[in-house]
Amino acid sequence: MKRIFIAINLPEKIKKELLSEQEKWPELPIKWVKPDNLHITLIFLGNINDQEILEIDKTVKGITARHQPFSINLNRICYAPPKKIPPRMVWAEGEKVKELADLKQDLEKSLIDSGINFTPENRDFRPHITLGRIKTWEWSRIEPEERPEIDEEISLNFPVNSIEMMESQLKRGGAEYAILESVKL
Repeated sequence: MKRIFIAINLPEKIKKELLSEQEKWPELPIKWVKPDNLHITLIFLGNINDQEILEIDKTVKGITARHQPFSINLNRICYAPPKKIPPRMVWAEGEKVKELADLKQDLEKSLIDSGINFTPENRDFRPHITLGRIKTWEWSRIEPEERPEIDEEISLNFPVNSIEMMESQLKRGGAEYAILESVKL
């Protein structure tokens, strides 16, 4: 069994820009995500066996053949999830994109139709990239008025030409991700 998710990986230029954003808050009690792990998760599938991975691969290839490349604009860095107190992470949020929403919906429906057992999200999808996870214990020890405000406008635009089937391996130093298959739109 492998922990599998479907994602959009980022161009190196965007990763470098996001890394420079992380450096703005050195006092924040947070474990920053490594640049190589920055991505947009479309669908988290969970523990999947090798036979299901083959079915997922076939399904994803069928879906991507019906979708065209598009662009994503990241427009904000903020605490997340929205309205969660205390916040659990800092992320870069993107604008809603119809092509992305259609691709995600098509993937979910097709994966369910092909017999893959996972739970689709029942909320409006907005692209986001986790930049770091807040260390809750240390966060709670900071006086509320001393906590840095994070709500910054950015403008990072990049093309999406492919999606990737990824494996997540949980290791002592944090998750490590590997691309199992990259499929062009």
